[in-house]
Amino acid sequence: MTTTTAAPFDVETVRKDFPILSRLVHGDKPLVYLDNAATSQKPRQVIDALVEYYEKHNANVHRGIHTLAEEATALYEGARDKMAKFIGAPSRDEVIFTKNTSEAINLVARVLGDAGPGYRVGPGDEIVITEMEHHSNIVPWHQLAERTGATVKWLRLTDEGRLDLSTLDSVVTERTKIVSMTHVSNLLGTINPVDVVVKRAREVGALVLVDASQSAPHLPFDVSALGADFVAVTCHKMLGPTGIGVLWARLPLLQELPPFLGGGEMIELVTMEKSTFAPPPHKFEAGTPPIAEAVGLGAAVDYLTAVGMDAIAAHEHELTRYVIERFAEVEGLRVIGPNTAENRVAEVSFALEGIHPHDVGQILDEQGIAVRVGHHCARPAVVRYGIPATTRASFYLYNTHAEVDALIAGLDRVKRVFT
Repeated sequence: MTTTTAAPFDVETVRKDFPILSRLVHGDKPLVYLDNAATSQKPRQVIDALVEYYEKHNANVHRGIHTLAEEATALYEGARDKMAKFIGAPSRDEVIFTKNTSEAINLVARVLGDAGPGYRVGPGDEIVITEMEHHSNIVPWHQLAERTGATVKWLRLTDEGRLDLSTLDSVVTERTKIVSMTHVSNLLGTINPVDVVVKRAREVGALVLVDASQSAPHLPFDVSALGADFVAVTCHKMLGPTGIGVLWARLPLLQELPPFLGGGEMIELVTMEKSTFAPPPHKFEAGTPPIAEAVGLGAAVDYLTAVGMDAIAAHEHELTRYVIERFAEVEGLRVIGPNTAENRVAEVSFALEGIHPHDVGQILDEQGIAVRVGHHCARPAVVRYGIPATTRASFYLYNTHAEVDALIAGLDRVKRVFT
């Protein structure tokens, strides 16, 4: 299997690895895929890895002593090794495979409610989130608070789409048990100053969880540098298959916290009277895991590593600068979030004056341009800016300046239809 390399970065070479990008939609319209914050497209290398696994190695992992089982196990655990290296994990045993970021955050929220003294969230404790969170980083904490009698508090947003840290010391206090925040907003594209929040959390003895769904695919990434206790990543946004994500956590925490689900593979010993549990990461991976998905993820990590995350980040930063520059030419267009390429990634939400985002999305789709419309599972942030929904254009390593131009031309057509 070959893997694309691009040094220097060559977007046209990269695009050749993605079969879907050559597709026509609505008969004769070239696909312009700008919905990468929802899910990314997959390179041929990932597709081939999935096919090869099912054609040659398909078996359940661990325990089996036959050839296929040993091959499948090696591929599955090899993907863990690759992901550990990709995110800078000090130990492969700190990498837990989950279904997605939502499951990873739910895992943490559930086990903190069940944990022993020291980590357990209970009555009088406080959980801190931010106003820009995806619902997957809001709802599990509401549920934890309802189960335990804890209280949810949050850091608010500025008008410019940045995190308002002026109240950090009064929101994160000695009562705070955990701070859970996104690294990059899926609505605003904002890159948050995680280090500042982590420093305050450490001062009061609180844990920190970082949702890296929108940062790990786009930026050079190191969990140790983040300084958090937990980091959640969903892998379908970083060229991998759907149905697999990763929870990274500090190994001492994983060793002390109780398991999330019970069943096969996560046990040490089961008798009719009691069960004891395997060490991490298997303690948190009950049942048959997403084996093929892990194999595909391993191929995605290989691909991103070969292209280079620094090169990807630089390419996307230039795209961000260009799209914001071009948006300034569109009369009545309001960027929701930072109106600059600094400290943000290449996903830009916007509103067109007098035109509902659903209408914008429909007219763009007729021209072959795929964007996302709605509140993007971040309704509190949308409400904060006084709008019902936005249109979001989100870019990745295979997007081009020409596709930005196609979007601008598409918006001109939208305006002609509705004016």
